[in-house]
Amino acid sequence: MFLKCRGLGYRYPRSSEFVFQDISFALDTPGFHALFGPSGVGKTSFAKLLTGDITGYTGEIHKKKDTVFLYTYNQERLPGWSSIGRHLEKVTPPGMNDLCRELVDTFAMEPFMNQKFSQLSLGQQNRINLIRYLLQEFDLLVMDESLANVDERSKENIIFKIKELFPQKYFLYISHNLMEVSKFSDAILVLLKAGKHPQTSLIKGLNIHRNDVINSHELDGVLLGIMNAC
Repeated sequence: MFLKCRGLGYRYPRSSEFVFQDISFALDTPGFHALFGPSGVGKTSFAKLLTGDITGYTGEIHKKKDTVFLYTYNQERLPGWSSIGRHLEKVTPPGMNDLCRELVDTFAMEPFMNQKFSQLSLGQQNRINLIRYLLQEFDLLVMDESLANVDERSKENIIFKIKELFPQKYFLYISHNLMEVSKFSDAILVLLKAGKHPQTSLIKGLNIHRNDVINSHELDGVLLGIMNAC
């Protein structure tokens, strides 16, 4: 088992109320998965518990031994002392230069390599941040609104490329966009508001790849399943 949560619960520090509790969830198939739910249900907290960025939970989290979980998020900042091209050079591990160039090309960032991070649009900043994480060693990458402010066509191309380049990696994509979660994701964990039982529902997404033809009837079924779960 790659990842398994049992009876997981979390409260913010100095709060007596649970953000969520008694969540059980397992992930054992590589691919592009999603975490979906209304604002305020604890999606980011749940993801950070998985990556170890926050602690203090109840229940159990079991991970495969020696796995690396990373977390990246919308509007994460980069140092402003150099160009983004220079920054990528510094953070790219040995032997990963070809991958870096391919990601920069796919993410349409080549024309901006001489600019500083502060000179980029929000969507461009998110793309550079995501490239930075994809170049690192990881087994699971949480993408918390990591493609926010990116146009739909570019976003689709980026997700397809991620699936093509990293078929044996695990991704957990957090987004408020119901349509993109339904189309691109394999397993979709829907997180509900505290007090509902069960507080999660697992939905099977379409998990489309480049050049796949979308079956509108199947897509409607996924959309309806998520909306009913919420």
